[in-house]
Amino acid sequence: MELQTPLTDEMIKSLKAGDSITLTGEIYTARDAAHQRMYESHKQGNPSPFDYEGQAVFYAGPCPAPPGKPIGSVGPTTAGRMDAYSPDLLSAGLKIMIGKGGRTPKVVDAIKNHGGIYLVAVGGVAALLAKCIKSSEIVAYDDLGTEAIRRLQAENMPLIVAIDSQGQSVFE
Repeated sequence: MELQTPLTDEMIKSLKAGDSITLTGEIYTARDAAHQRMYESHKQGNPSPFDYEGQAVFYAGPCPAPPGKPIGSVGPTTAGRMDAYSPDLLSAGLKIMIGKGGRTPKVVDAIKNHGGIYLVAVGGVAALLAKCIKSSEIVAYDDLGTEAIRRLQAENMPLIVAIDSQGQSVFE
């Protein structure tokens, strides 16, 4: 199934754990350090580094781009490291999380309560995923280097629905 960001609530509800999809459109990268800053900023009532409403966050820290390419290898990192922050970001409007590995029950509950979805990319395919990225631009936290938040334009990124909006999981 081919999907275009931002995903509507109806699109998210139609997806079931185990579905294979390709994702095209705008997504943002953010790893541990960026998530901590986004969480703290939200708790303090400060502006977000990007509008979370309906957006996708890819748990990745891309390698530097080789000459002529928008990005270097870009593979998923373990999602569990973002679990402390994910429920808050989902409540702020984030809809799509992309990573690898399972999630805590608290995150699964937040996915169900806020109509989100968790997608996984197969680990070890960072070079392949880089071919799906057509542009990359740092939008926040430049001082974090590879962990800075980037806005990516993805094209046909292969992903699997790991936890659907009803809380069904491929990990159970």
